[in-house]
Amino acid sequence: MISAAAKSEAEGTLMRRSTRTLIGTIAILAFVCLYGPLAMALADSRIAETPAAIQAVLYSILGIAWIFPLMPLIRWMERPDR
Repeated sequence: MISAAAKSEAEGTLMRRSTRTLIGTIAILAFVCLYGPLAMALADSRIAETPAAIQAVLYSILGIAWIFPLMPLIRWMERPDR
């Protein structure tokens, strides 16, 4: 019978959840630091010229849009250890 450690070595080194969370947190912070200024630049250059109702919709979209590219990363971070 193969021990759990030997099985883990045979499958390759698995990353622990705490390590994935650390890496994911750094990646999320980096993404938000890039996304924030880009969204602000877009809002300042294009959205400011639109009517108030359209501005509200566009600001809502920009405020929520950052989460969609990060969902796979968040799922990966929260995956349980094997």
